[in-house]
Amino acid sequence: MKALIRVIAVALGALALSALADEAQIRRAIESKLGGGRIEGIQPSPVSGLWEVRFRTSRGIEVIYSDATGNYVIKGSLYDLRSERDLTEDRLRKLNAIRFDSLPLAQAVKVQRGNGKRVVAMFSDPYCPYCQQIEKSLQQIDDITVYVFMYPVIKPELADHSKAVWCSPDRAKAWLDLALRGKRPTGSASCETPVEKNLELGRSLGVNSTPTLIFANGERVSGGLPAADLKELLDQVVTAR
Repeated sequence: MKALIRVIAVALGALALSALADEAQIRRAIESKLGGGRIEGIQPSPVSGLWEVRFRTSRGIEVIYSDATGNYVIKGSLYDLRSERDLTEDRLRKLNAIRFDSLPLAQAVKVQRGNGKRVVAMFSDPYCPYCQQIEKSLQQIDDITVYVFMYPVIKPELADHSKAVWCSPDRAKAWLDLALRGKRPTGSASCETPVEKNLELGRSLGVNSTPTLIFANGERVSGGLPAADLKELLDQVVTAR
């Protein structure tokens, strides 16, 4: 028995050394070609022989896949056809997660329907087509609270419209009128607003596209989502909590 244990220990040690050697080789081959990006981690992917390489850029953490030599790289999404899941997207949501309770929600427009149990924060520009699309998706979901960080980056020259929303007596209605219905606020942008702070916040979090959604578990998704997919993600968080 002791001899068998020694054999197993030697085999495991050899595998660990091989893995370390592969990681070192991949790092040497790839890091200098990332345009200033810094590799934060290398680990086996769900596909045998394919390694996940995580690196940080100004846009946040990104993922590529490499063979054991670092000579061949795949950039893009890895799909599991059995479960019909985008494994790369799932991974990035976790890698780029933040603490939801660290968000300065006082800088957001709060839109609530029903009991509000489904909670999400959103960086949104009212003139972003995907933002308008996701507003339509949100309208199909009940019992939801949306914290909208107005993020006028698509048409910064119209940032005063977002500021006027903040200065409106009913911010939630003014936001939906603008972002969902295309109706500009009638009031002025004469009050103090958090729009500039939101721009700074978004840049610090690596928000480089709108809409960017941050769920209550800290995971984030960028871009438009169909209502069914959005509701599924929200319900997963509610169930986990």
